[in-house]
Amino acid sequence: MPNIRARLLAVLVVLCGLCGFLTVAGSTAATATAAATIPDSLPFDGTALTVSGGRFVDGNGREVVLRGYNVSGETKLAENRGLPFASVADARKSATALRALGGGNSVRFLLSWAYAEPVRGQVDTAYLAAATDQMRAFLDVGIRVYPDFHQDLYSRWLFNPGSWYTGDGAPKWAVELGGYPSESCGICLLWGQNITQNSAVKAAQHDFWHNDHGLQDSFLATAQQTMTYVKANLTAEEFAGVLGFDPYNEPYAGPYDSGQTSRTWERDLLWPFYVRFRARMDAAGWTDKPALVEPNLFWNGNVSKEEGGLLDAGTLGSRYVFNTHFYDQKAISGILMWGNAADGQYVTDLGTVRERAATAGTTAIVSEFGHPLNGSTAGKAPTVLKAMYQGLDSRVKGANWWTAPATSGPVLSGSQWQWDIYNGRHHELMNDNPDKVRTTGDAWNDEDLSAVRMDDGGTVTLRQDARLLDRVYPSATSGTTVAFTYEDRSRDGSTTLTWNPVPGSLPGTKQLVGSGQYGLLVWRSNGGTAPTELHLPASFPTAATTVVSDLGTVYVPPAYSAATKIGAAVEPGGTGSRRLLLGAQDSGVLHYALVTNGAVAPSAALLAAARTELSAWAAQKAE
Repeated sequence: MPNIRARLLAVLVVLCGLCGFLTVAGSTAATATAAATIPDSLPFDGTALTVSGGRFVDGNGREVVLRGYNVSGETKLAENRGLPFASVADARKSATALRALGGGNSVRFLLSWAYAEPVRGQVDTAYLAAATDQMRAFLDVGIRVYPDFHQDLYSRWLFNPGSWYTGDGAPKWAVELGGYPSESCGICLLWGQNITQNSAVKAAQHDFWHNDHGLQDSFLATAQQTMTYVKANLTAEEFAGVLGFDPYNEPYAGPYDSGQTSRTWERDLLWPFYVRFRARMDAAGWTDKPALVEPNLFWNGNVSKEEGGLLDAGTLGSRYVFNTHFYDQKAISGILMWGNAADGQYVTDLGTVRERAATAGTTAIVSEFGHPLNGSTAGKAPTVLKAMYQGLDSRVKGANWWTAPATSGPVLSGSQWQWDIYNGRHHELMNDNPDKVRTTGDAWNDEDLSAVRMDDGGTVTLRQDARLLDRVYPSATSGTTVAFTYEDRSRDGSTTLTWNPVPGSLPGTKQLVGSGQYGLLVWRSNGGTAPTELHLPASFPTAATTVVSDLGTVYVPPAYSAATKIGAAVEPGGTGSRRLLLGAQDSGVLHYALVTNGAVAPSAALLAAARTELSAWAAQKAE
């Protein structure tokens, strides 16, 4: 993941870009018992997700969009022994806040190979038990989880105690096998430069992908045992909330072999590794869950770029998800993008993700995206993050959305980096050096990207604009999304950013929305009986929410019931977060729903005028 050194900004970014199986025994975790239904669940909640027709689909045939955060970079640190949280209580606190404050319905849950297998061939079941208990804290509030064996720069044990940098991932014993040269990145101002310039990191990466010293075999055995343990120690209901598994974070070859290219490396080494990992998933009882596979780290960078994207893997189909990251290297550099991000800045980049997944016959997830919140480029964060969410929501910029909505979808799933409740409160001995205690930011290579922190009273608070993070999005669509947009009205300092105003050609709708936030979903029904769902941010209290749809018009949506076409309900988990539910049980019909908090007691005439306008617009522009 890219980073910025606050005191030495990215002058050289252009040089390098981001620059045997064991049986679980003696488990320390309590045997899982039948769990009660998740609080506030409705009959159509809680089914396992699969991949079908290029979408995530639930058991009711609804198209699902996953939004959330990485939990968390704390796993990269030693202070809590490779776990995201110091305790299950902290995990529960984080899960509740992530749902209620951040609007998330999913997390990428980081795991550490180093702590899962500290001694070669001996998986630490105490670590697996603690990790599973922390996972459960999210599952118990209805948040879906996909674990990730995380690594950056291969391993912390490649770095000497006085180094400017550190890594995470592989155990100490794996590094000792390699006999690697002393780490040195040369003139490196970004931690990511170590990927391509640090000879120790490059050699270790090369060994892993070539399975030298049986490193890959050991990793796969540990992964299988981890998955076996997790499945055995979650209830069936909890395990249904586990989406799949991300095998390996940000894979890169190290040095390419003679005659090898980034594309042939993906074909000959990376993809075979994923096939082997997929087999381990099957052996562990994860047959019905996809592997969320990442291509070459640099395949879609906007400065450093290498050919890739698993182009030679053929049709991935339902057993794999195309999983990638996106950071604006130019914005992070501070010299390659001087100003802020603008309307439509990333619709092309994230459109490429959609296209690659569609060509591969699967769906996509952007499992990391973000921007530093401290340092000399932090001022770009409000616009960069708004533009990234805009690109996830739609492949059409705001200025063009109302005239070309039919080219908008599908909506992309994504997990922002990151949700670290310990931000600014760490106590990390960098590379085990007691003279280099890191407390500020994320406490890892000078990063500071967490959307949250805990205040002095132990309450989780946002570090970014709630309007940006807690968003309207179609969490479950009973059919196929045709178009979606959300104008969050998030702020850059004191300036409210409006990139997608309602056009003057729809005067009633424009008056209804006013200066408020609004989301608009257009979808084609598939005959399903479960309703379409939109997450309602905290800024959309029932008493201030207006819905205009071909299904009807409502100010102050009533409580949902099976007989209600437009209603509101709390989301599962008991966190108080809310959703809008839209019932349309027909098939092949184009529907639309606008939800806004801009109106105060709108008149029946205004609601009717907005409905007439939107019905004509949808028939003309979205059919």
